[in-house]
Amino acid sequence: MNESSRLAALGYRQELSRVLSLFDNFAVAFSYLSPMVGVYSLYALGLGTGGPRYIWMIPIVVGLMMPVALVFGELASEYPLSGALYQYGKYNVGPRYGWFVGWIYGFALLATVASVDSGAVGYVTSLSNIWFRTHLDPASHVTIFVITGAIIVLSAIANSVGAKIMGRVARFGVYVETIGTFGVFAALAIYGFAQHWSFIFSTQNVEYLKSNPLNLNFGGHWWTGAALVAVLANVYIFFGFESAGDISEETLDAGRQVPKAMRNALLYGGVASFVLVLGLLLATPASGIGSAVSGGVSSVLAVLPSWLADFFLVMIVIAFFSCGTAVQGAGARVAFALARDGALPLSEKIRTISQRHHTPVNAILVGTIVPFLFLLLVLINPSKPVHILWFDYPANVNALYALVSFATSGIYLAFFLTVFGALIARRRGWRPSGVFRLGPWGMPITIAGALYLLLMLLNIVWPSSLSSGRAIFNYGWVTLGVMLIIVAAGAIFEAIARPGRS
Repeated sequence: MNESSRLAALGYRQELSRVLSLFDNFAVAFSYLSPMVGVYSLYALGLGTGGPRYIWMIPIVVGLMMPVALVFGELASEYPLSGALYQYGKYNVGPRYGWFVGWIYGFALLATVASVDSGAVGYVTSLSNIWFRTHLDPASHVTIFVITGAIIVLSAIANSVGAKIMGRVARFGVYVETIGTFGVFAALAIYGFAQHWSFIFSTQNVEYLKSNPLNLNFGGHWWTGAALVAVLANVYIFFGFESAGDISEETLDAGRQVPKAMRNALLYGGVASFVLVLGLLLATPASGIGSAVSGGVSSVLAVLPSWLADFFLVMIVIAFFSCGTAVQGAGARVAFALARDGALPLSEKIRTISQRHHTPVNAILVGTIVPFLFLLLVLINPSKPVHILWFDYPANVNALYALVSFATSGIYLAFFLTVFGALIARRRGWRPSGVFRLGPWGMPITIAGALYLLLMLLNIVWPSSLSSGRAIFNYGWVTLGVMLIIVAAGAIFEAIARPGRS
């Protein structure tokens, strides 16, 4: 059965341009996962909470996420439709279940657009200050808003002018990621390795308060204390591969190629991340991890010649742009899929396809406006703790950055609901018929994926005191609170509008 026939069997017709190859599909998924964006954003937190040994969490997290990628691959082969997780939940459990998955996943994706693009601000201002002698303050609300907003708009333009352009941006992102991970390792090996290989097996005593560079107290416990927090620096990176399914209707031979793209993006992302972190760790100054934690990746790259450090800064900015473009494209496809089923306000408008470019142009507009609304959170940055109900919002924490944690927790919740939906479908007797099937391993792999996602979701959202290590990632009750607000808003809308009826 060809792609158009499969779409017709599922109740849809081909409206989007099917022009993306396997590599294009992989490139979009890999650009979303983006080892450079993840590592450069979270390296200091991973090192500060887990010490050099946190690098060994990478293969563990990748290995535990692989069952999820396999389940998603089987679902993508069975339902090669735009919107991915929304469609999987809809067909496996029912329209209302699928709608909730799509609501949560869509919000999380568009929150990710704002958080990822804002992460580029520090690197853009650094380059501008070096090259053009400007004095931009990366902490300024205006600077963050203008630079992040500009990236969002540029990504929207790239997404709007055709899936092929989006694929080319993502392809370029893969090349940049390869240079920015393996290239950084090679450059640091030539100019900057200061540590012995035994360093990556040490904790540098971060489990003790007196030697923790972030002043965290894990009571001397690494595995049951520091490691449970340090693992989040990798948990926050290794997703995004599912976006290969979001663009299924624009991919050639999607039922066969999308599952491959998901697995390859996760595996290559794991290898690239490990190599990058390894290089950064071995280049840690002989004085210890304190300067690397306080100064971040830029302090480690300072050992390189200035022209080479600037070159890698450019690579970092491009990686952020490519990642933001891929995430925005995925979020727009979720909005398009929901609107096509009449499950959003103004669905008729949002589902509109550009006659010239054959892209969901209005859904991409939604994927631009919503991140801009999230970007307004940059204005919320209290100078002292704010008491909300029974908990405190921490002082000097920009609300936009707090959004990063919701973006991750929302995606993990949508992941868990999707895999749990696949488990329900199997219990009801569903037998996959796509090109990629797990066969007799389907049930144990699905259970393993669901358990991992549930445990990591709890680890992400579990409320903790603001003085604990986990609060660095979830800000106490803030992440859980925001997630509950998003879910409650969806429940109210669903109860009133009943979007799943169609």
